[in-house]
Amino acid sequence: MTDSAPTNPGNRPDGSDTRGIEPPETSDPLTRRELRWRIWQQLPLIFLLVALWMLLWGTVSVLSVTSGVAIALAVTSALYLPPVQLSGRFNPFWFTVYLIRFLGALVAGSVNVAWQAFSPKGVKGNSIIAVQLVTRSDIIMALTAISVTLIPGSLVLEVDRQNSVLYLHALNTTDEVAVNALRRSVHSFERSLVRALGSPEDVANCRMLASRYDERAPSSRMSNEREDRPR
Repeated sequence: MTDSAPTNPGNRPDGSDTRGIEPPETSDPLTRRELRWRIWQQLPLIFLLVALWMLLWGTVSVLSVTSGVAIALAVTSALYLPPVQLSGRFNPFWFTVYLIRFLGALVAGSVNVAWQAFSPKGVKGNSIIAVQLVTRSDIIMALTAISVTLIPGSLVLEVDRQNSVLYLHALNTTDEVAVNALRRSVHSFERSLVRALGSPEDVANCRMLASRYDERAPSSRMSNEREDRPR
């Protein structure tokens, strides 16, 4: 009969000490809350893909909706993209203001381009304009760029995502007054979208930008009056 030595929980069977050695890290499974949040973040993309699929079909039916949902789920699973960071707030009033401003600018831009097309003078000059945005949100930057591009007479050529700058091609911008008017129009779209969807920090920054425009307005009017005076 042999005596068995007491086992030390910090020793391996070969006698080596395992104390002080941390166990390998294991990835924790997703909790239900995290899984629900990931699905919730993907819902806007799924809805947009289903709507696009129904527009391609040109009809709303059980088959188009069912096939659209299946294709949207397959696309979001196979071609996974990082979810867009949303602010978590939505203001219906300012979103309505944005829609009204966009529709008004769309009609005005269409009339202006049509007038330039049939006018004997034609288009006097075009410009490439850089517009510095206030927001750092990808979704608001994208919506602002889409809004400007859809308006006749202006087109977004490039988006500097890192510095939040839009580079536009604009018709009939021959002087600084027309360039500043276009920048003011782009900032008005951005301001409406920020107030509807943006974070509180972006809202405060847009208010500061609006106050700067209000301060510059009297001085610009005075300078224009001086230029218009006969010498």
